[in-house]
Amino acid sequence: MALSDVQLIAVTKRFGQTVAVDAIDALIPGGTYCCLLGPSGCGKTTMLRMIAGHEFATSGEIAVGGVRVTYLPPARRRTAMMFQNYALFPHLSCVDNVAFSLRMRGVAKTERRKRAHEMLRLVEMEAYAERLPMQLSGGQQQRVALARAMVTDPSALLLDEPLSALDPFLRIRMREELKQFQRRLSISFVHVTHSQEEALALADLIIVMNAGRIEQIASARTVFDQPATIFVARFIGGHNVFGCTVEAADGAGARLRGPHGIAIETNRHGLAPGDQLHVAIRSDRMRISRAPQHRLRAVGEDGVAVARTPLPSRVAAIEYQGALVKVRLETDWGEDLTVALSDQSFYGTPLAEGEPVTIEWDDSDVHVVR
Repeated sequence: MALSDVQLIAVTKRFGQTVAVDAIDALIPGGTYCCLLGPSGCGKTTMLRMIAGHEFATSGEIAVGGVRVTYLPPARRRTAMMFQNYALFPHLSCVDNVAFSLRMRGVAKTERRKRAHEMLRLVEMEAYAERLPMQLSGGQQQRVALARAMVTDPSALLLDEPLSALDPFLRIRMREELKQFQRRLSISFVHVTHSQEEALALADLIIVMNAGRIEQIASARTVFDQPATIFVARFIGGHNVFGCTVEAADGAGARLRGPHGIAIETNRHGLAPGDQLHVAIRSDRMRISRAPQHRLRAVGEDGVAVARTPLPSRVAAIEYQGALVKVRLETDWGEDLTVALSDQSFYGTPLAEGEPVTIEWDDSDVHVVR
């Protein structure tokens, strides 16, 4: 195990009869920017606090850099925590805030202030060393909080929704800086967020949580492009999910029967006729038309072609988002779908609310989820 790997083995946390984290296993490699992503109450902050030592696991093991830390106090774990509200002491200068944890460890004043100035220089805040927190902007306070967390030379930095209090413009700027700091320091960052956009922008590794369990651990691109479960596909956004039945299957894949009897081909193995499953299709991979279109496509080895009719639907809402226009559709089988179009494509042939349309996609864009 590398110096800053973080590992959780069958970790469970109960608060009375409530299970907040349920037997989770995870390995966060050293030098990784990892985001714990999920809705409120899913257990992500509890998981972070157990790694930090601010909560003890009910059962299971936690290791940092190969050292078992499950029941060690926070100061002995080689981790540092950066809180959501930054928790800076209002009566102390920036340099004294950064040096405070070294003071608690008995480091001499000259040495601790020297190291504090070094960390402020790293985050480009040395010019503000003698200012009080109230004299700083939100982004500047975050940099000081980061310097204070890093001054003890931790193996892993734990961040509890550090960007949630910032305005949207500053949030984008600060997430870029966090990524740069993590690359420069070459240690693990474990970052709790409920923002899908934030996780996708920052993370080398995303851990998606739901109801105390891990739904998927994968790279940002894999989580978005190949969601493992229905929950991930819907929570991460940008996907349409609907049910299908396996009609036929062989060694090459399977033929599915979806809503309105539409046929879908997949190369997914291990399926059997009659299986019920769900598929996810990215909203930007769907095509929308005003009139039904029929296209011929080969099925089976006999070369017989059949017509595939796009699914009928109606435009329920149109949402302009700058580079993209999201069109929400109502379907005859009761589910809403979303198609994401470039603004150029949409305004080339604009649609109106209530207008009947059809949608289709390529089989290669169909992803089977659990």
